[in-house]
Parts: sequence; C-alpha cells; structure tokens
Amino acid sequence: MATQAHSLSYAGCNFLRQRLVLSTLSGRPVKIRKIRAREDNPGLRDFEASFIRLLDKITNGSRIEINQTGTTLYYQPGLLYGGSVEHDCSVLRGIGYYLESLLCLAPFMKHPLKIVLRGVTNDQVDPSVDVLKATALPLLKQFGIDGESFELKIVRRGMPPGGGGEVVFSCPVRKVLKPIQLTDPGKIKRIRGMAYSVRVSPQMANRIVDSARSILNKFIPDIYIYTDHMKGVNSGKSPGFGLSLVAETTSGTFLSAELASNPQGQGAAVLPEDLGRNCARLLLEEIYRGGCVDSTNQSLALLLMTLGQQDVSKVLLGPLSPYTIEFLRHLKSFFQIMFKIETKPCGEELKGGDKVLMTCVGIGFSNLSKTLK
Repeated sequence: MATQAHSLSYAGCNFLRQRLVLSTLSGRPVKIRKIRAREDNPGLRDFEASFIRLLDKITNGSRIEINQTGTTLYYQPGLLYGGSVEHDCSVLRGIGYYLESLLCLAPFMKHPLKIVLRGVTNDQVDPSVDVLKATALPLLKQFGIDGESFELKIVRRGMPPGGGGEVVFSCPVRKVLKPIQLTDPGKIKRIRGMAYSVRVSPQMANRIVDSARSILNKFIPDIYIYTDHMKGVNSGKSPGFGLSLVAETTSGTFLSAELASNPQGQGAAVLPEDLGRNCARLLLEEIYRGGCVDSTNQSLALLLMTLGQQDVSKVLLGPLSPYTIEFLRHLKSFFQIMFKIETKPCGEELKGGDKVLMTCVGIGFSNLSKTLK
C-alpha cells in the first residue's frame, strides 16, 4: 500500500520529527530538502541523525537516503516492529525529544515496545521524563492504551552537557483507539512535584521546594513536592538541579511546568530559590491557559484523536502553541483530516485564558501489524 502513496516534499529543518512520525504512521514517504542549506555548518545535526537511527531501529524495512552534505533526506517508512530496543540519544537534546515521538508510535507496533534510552533526562529545551510520565501517560490511558506493561521509569538521571541518564519505557500494543470527549477541565485539586538534584548538595532540592511552596500555598493546601537526590553512578556525568510541577484537576486533567538549572559552564549560576519561584509561576500560567491537555501534549492528543475510530472526538485546549498549529497543517497533508475549531471566550464557567474546542472524526486507523502474526 505504501509504495503507491505519493511522497510529500518539504524544505527546511523545522518540524522534522512531526514529518517523520506522521510519515511512519501514514506510510507516505517524505523528502526534505534544504536542511540548513545556508548555514556555515549545513545539514542534519547530530541529534536529528540519532532520531533517524532510532526510527530505523523500531521499524522494519524503512528506506533512508541522505545526501553527502546532509541537506536532503528521503525517508520511506517500513512497518512499525517494536520489540526490545536500546538507543543512545544525542546529549545535545533531552531524552524527551525522542520520547515524545515514541509515545505517538508505540501503540501501533507489531510487538510491544520495550526501549532503554540513554542520554540527558532533564534539560531546558525538551519536556523532561518526569513531566511526560506525569502528563502523557494518563493522556494515553484516556484513549484505552493501558496495561501492566505500560510504564516509564528513570533509572539514572543525566543533566547536560554530559548526560549519562537512563530511562526505560515500555508500552503495550493496541489495534484501535477509543474516541474521547474531554471538554470539562475541572478544578485544580492537588499539586505534585519532583525537585531533583544530581552531583550537588541535597540541600538544593529542599531550598527549591520551600520557595515553590511559598507561592503555591496561597492557592491550595494539598501540595506535595518530592525530593530526588541521586548518588554515585545513578547521578549521570554533570551537576545540576531542577523542578517539575504537575497540577491535577477534579476531572483527571494534568497540567505541568518545569525548569532546570543552566548546564555546567554555560550562562550564569541559578539560585534554587529563584528556580522554585519561577517554576511555580510557570505552573500558574499553564493553569491560566488551562484546557484538558497541557501545552506540551496538545499535538499528542490531536494525533490520537485523528487515528481514533470513525467517531467524533472532542477536546478542550488552551491557546494553541505554534508547534501544534503546524502539526494541524501536517495532519491535513498526511491524513487529509481537518479539525473543527471553535473558540470559547473565558466566560463565567471557563476561568483563565480563551479556550479552543477541537472536534474531529477519526480516520479509523487500525494497527495492521497487530493482525499479522
């Protein structure tokens, strides 16, 4: 089937992951040209090459062609195979960079995926493993992806620039997804967090917790922020500390915010007190934006709605991030699907910023590999 589908052509390095993930799911080949063609150091970066290698490991029969300068990439997807995989991620980006795409692909493998990823678990660019565990896994469960083998655990923490972290992610396979109706965000009932410190004094984590609580305690009493101090081998190769916060609502929605300290030798030193306060403010801003899915996971929710059964799915989101807007354009190119978008101004019942109600009918995507035993 995939051979007849005509390939899509793009230019530039933006949204590379989106294009490759949707290409893999839809079976349509993509050609991406002019990847950083005008820069002094043209072509694919190390972390993008690592991402392409990861796709090659979890699929069977993919064809990948890259020209000598690395400025043109042709990708013809194979079947999603899964199984047990190990992958060393590039330390230039966090493990979250790779994990976000795996969350989109894992339910549609032939064999349940169990993957060990090594690299940077927490950095300032990509969603950390803590936040994905707290927000993305419950979201996948809403679509009926659940089971004993569904877990994400941090074995070692690794901070940039050295990395040295290790994460294990396993996910069961599903033939079809359930349609969802997530239109009631609910009220915030509790806040949980994780303050971590590696290769610095354990006192740092306690200072972060105190300063974050000084802001959040004004709003809600049920706050618990764990401290996680990894020692020895488990602490990776570079020092650092940070905080991830997750607010849970009465209707089972999770909203998250996080901050990490500057990598060793880069930028000014960050005080744990400032980091804790700023992270608490970021969480309050995310709550203000609101919706039933936080801004990190908007595109994941929209993708799973698209791939759902031929039934109506609805989700209420906060303001759409630029990444999500581009993702909607890509969904139209790969799957010919359009969302109905209704803006909901913040009235009496909806506090905070303006919300967007996204509605679509799923394409009835069925996991073909699941049936072939």
